[in-house]
Amino acid sequence: MVLKRFVQIFFVIAGGTAGYLYIPDVMEFIGFLEGSWLSASHVAPYAGLVIGAIILFFLSLWIADSIVNFFTWIEETLVRAPVADLLFGSLGIIVGLIIAYFLIIPIQAIEIKIVSQIVPIFLSVLLAYFGFQVGFKRRDEFLNLLTLTKKEKKKTLLPEEIQGEEPKPKILDTSVIIDGRIADICQTNFLEGTIIIPQFVLEELQHIADSSDVLKRNRGRRGLDILNRIQKELPINVEIYEGDFEDIQEVDSKLVKLAKVMNGIVVTNDFNLNKVCEFQKVQVLNINDLANAVKPIVLPGEELAVQVIKDGKEQNQGVAYLDDGTMIVVEEGKTYIGQTIDVVITSVLQTSAGRMIFAKPKLLEKAL
Repeated sequence: MVLKRFVQIFFVIAGGTAGYLYIPDVMEFIGFLEGSWLSASHVAPYAGLVIGAIILFFLSLWIADSIVNFFTWIEETLVRAPVADLLFGSLGIIVGLIIAYFLIIPIQAIEIKIVSQIVPIFLSVLLAYFGFQVGFKRRDEFLNLLTLTKKEKKKTLLPEEIQGEEPKPKILDTSVIIDGRIADICQTNFLEGTIIIPQFVLEELQHIADSSDVLKRNRGRRGLDILNRIQKELPINVEIYEGDFEDIQEVDSKLVKLAKVMNGIVVTNDFNLNKVCEFQKVQVLNINDLANAVKPIVLPGEELAVQVIKDGKEQNQGVAYLDDGTMIVVEEGKTYIGQTIDVVITSVLQTSAGRMIFAKPKLLEKAL
C-alpha cells in the first residue's frame, strides 16, 4: 500500500513538472493562449503544472497496481539472484551511466528543448540497460579473468610470500545427500573447504520427502536427516546458498552453473551429472569412484572365507559378497548356499557397475 502511494505521488510530481515545462509551449503552438487570461507569462506555467498533475494523477489510478506488481517482481528477482549476478550487473550499469554522462554533455548544449532534455534521459536508460546486460551475461568471463589475474600474481610471489591456496567449496547434489556416505566422508576430514548446500537442492529434497510414494518419501527424509547430521554433528563448515537460476529448469544444470560461478567442485554419485561436469570443464568428485578406489585389492590365487548367499545366473553357481558389497561368483558353489567356505580367486573383472570377482571352492581346488 505504501509503495502504491509512493507511485501515485511520483506520478503527480512528474505530471506537474512536465506540465510546468511543456504545456505552455503546447498551448502557444496551437494558439490557445492568444487573447486568453492565461497569456500572462507567469500564469501559463502554473496552469500547466496543475493540468499535468491532474492528468497523471488519474493515469496513476489506472496503472499504479501494475507498476507496484512490476516493482514487487523486480524485488523478488533481486533477492533470489546470486551475488555475482548482482555485482557484475551493477558494475555494468555504472559503466553505462558513465559513458552516457560524457555523451550527454554535447547534447545538452543543443538549444532545442525537447532534444536537450528528453534525449539525455533516453540515452541514460538505454546505456544503463546495455551495461547491465553485458555485465550480467558475461559475468563468467569476468570471473575467469579475475581468477587468471590472481593466479598470475601468485606466480610472481617470492617463496616466502607464497601462502596456501584456499580450498574450493564442495557443492553437494541431491543424489549424494540421499546416499548418505558423504556424512562419513566429512567425518573423516577427507573433504577440505566449505560444504555448500544450494537452496534448490533443499527444495528438491523436500519435494521428494513429501512424495506420496513411500520409497521416495523415505529417501527424501533420509537425505534431510543426513544434512542435519552434517550441519549439527560434524566439525565442518556448512553454508546454504540462497540464490537460484530462474532461466534454468533442471537441478543438475543449476549445479553446474553454480560450480562455475563459485569456482567450486560438484560432489555427486550421479553418473550422468559426472559426465556433464567433465564436458563443461567443471571439477567433480564422484563418491562411487572413491568407493571403488578404496576397495581392498584381491588377486587371482588369493584365498578368502566367504558365505554363499544364493545361487547365481549360470548353472551350479553360487553368489557371495565381501564386506564392501563386492559380489563374488563362486563356480560350483550352489551346493554350499548358506555355508561359509574357503574359496580361491580365479579372476577379477572390472565393469561399469563395479568390480566382480570369480572364485571356486578351495576343496574343489584340492580335489583337482
